[in-house]
Amino acid sequence: MDEIRLGVIGLGMGRNHVAGFQSHPRARVVAVADMNERLLNEIADRYGVEKRYTSAEDMLAKEHLDAVSIVTPNKFHAPLTLAAIAAGCHVLCEKPMAMNAAEAREMLDAAQKAGKHLMINFSYRFNEMSMALKQQVDAGLLGEIYFGRTVWHRRRGLPGFGGWFGQKALSGGGPLIDLGVHRLDLALWLMGYPKPVWVMGSTYQHLGSALAQKQGKTFDVEDLAAGMIRFENGATLMVEASWAANIKESEFMETRLYGTRAGLVQRNLDEGYRFEAEIFLEKDGAHFDMKLHPPYPPVTSSYYHFVDCLVTGKPHLATGEEGLRVMQILDALYQSAAEGRPVEIA
Repeated sequence: MDEIRLGVIGLGMGRNHVAGFQSHPRARVVAVADMNERLLNEIADRYGVEKRYTSAEDMLAKEHLDAVSIVTPNKFHAPLTLAAIAAGCHVLCEKPMAMNAAEAREMLDAAQKAGKHLMINFSYRFNEMSMALKQQVDAGLLGEIYFGRTVWHRRRGLPGFGGWFGQKALSGGGPLIDLGVHRLDLALWLMGYPKPVWVMGSTYQHLGSALAQKQGKTFDVEDLAAGMIRFENGATLMVEASWAANIKESEFMETRLYGTRAGLVQRNLDEGYRFEAEIFLEKDGAHFDMKLHPPYPPVTSSYYHFVDCLVTGKPHLATGEEGLRVMQILDALYQSAAEGRPVEIA
């Protein structure tokens, strides 16, 4: 394709998609859609997008688009992805892929049948530090990865409290499906996306529910989740995520992986969104700590990568297959928490 004609549906986080696409010389955002007309016009004016719609379905019907981004509440990921594929579009869908694995499977099947790209915006892969760690893992530095722990906790960080994030009918869940999905994908990607066989999970909503009751807000999802995932290759991964927990840090992110030759950690700094990474190994009887320092090899954003793959025809990262596997794990963790028992994944 000489030029990729793009549309973006949902302009809350979707404004980042518009900017990211426009950074590619062969991309043109020709239309945007959002039900909030004020936000629609504000973002369209800011980025110089002429065609604007309050209905995503109208945009898909009237514009001849090559690809679209779906950046809506989770409930609408599956139906809008299916509509976009039916309209002949490739799709970049925000995480989580869907409300559940059944929806994700339907999305993936539709994309494969139509011969369309379906990429999930697992954005924490697409930075220099993560890519540098992946290179070392793929080169065999860690050996066989057999254990990991991946975490995103907040002291008090309930997004849009009282809005769609806290309503299960719109979100599918709380911090596990919102924050945990990022750290889960990062760990799985570094591990080579092993096949999960069973999980054990727990969810809690002590702090969020009390706060919602006090403020008269709607909140029917968990505020903290934790789980263990066992893989076919024998490896184990612990995952934790919270919007509200009695911890010291306002924001704490960390992914640790233990291998037979070395281990690694990526963690956030100063309770914010800067990160550091280290690798720990033993060589000739001595213990060494390797710290990753800039400059890093350059990495493009997920948006640029998506367009570039459409232009060149090369395979994209963060595939629909991987998105489905994440949804299978999330479904099983929520089921395990509800039923108080381990749950197998077929």
